[in-house]
Amino acid sequence: MVSSQFNKDKKGNKIGERTIIGFDFGKKYIGVAVGQEITGSASPLGSIKANDGIPNWESLGAYLKEWQPDFIVVGLPLNMDGSEQQLTLDAKKFGKRINGRYGIAIEYQDERLTTADAKERLFAEGGFRSLKKSHHAKINIDSESAKLIIESYFEQQYS
Repeated sequence: MVSSQFNKDKKGNKIGERTIIGFDFGKKYIGVAVGQEITGSASPLGSIKANDGIPNWESLGAYLKEWQPDFIVVGLPLNMDGSEQQLTLDAKKFGKRINGRYGIAIEYQDERLTTADAKERLFAEGGFRSLKKSHHAKINIDSESAKLIIESYFEQQYS
């Protein structure tokens, strides 16, 4: 008989049944989504205000407390050729800060084109009104991008 411990992560959670929080890092707003491995899907939650990339830690902590993620996926804003830029380094620093503050494992996912894809999906759902330059539209785009980051992570890991 094969031991089931091989199908568990370091915290003892079954791989394939974990909860993931995803972040779309930005200097002013950080999009947030939650995903479930068991369904391979994610849902947008909202966004966190940031000051030059430093999040409102109280808001971020509230999401982590509510959803108790097994790990976190942070989107990496790479250049189209796959090279890193300053924002890529800032996103990695953001992930390291979360890990240091909360002790939650961090994974990184290429997020090229997620913002464009998020805008396209939101436009399909709500037309031009959903993309107007407003605070509410920005939250929608950022959290939808975070959702797509999680889903692309799932596709890469489990396909």
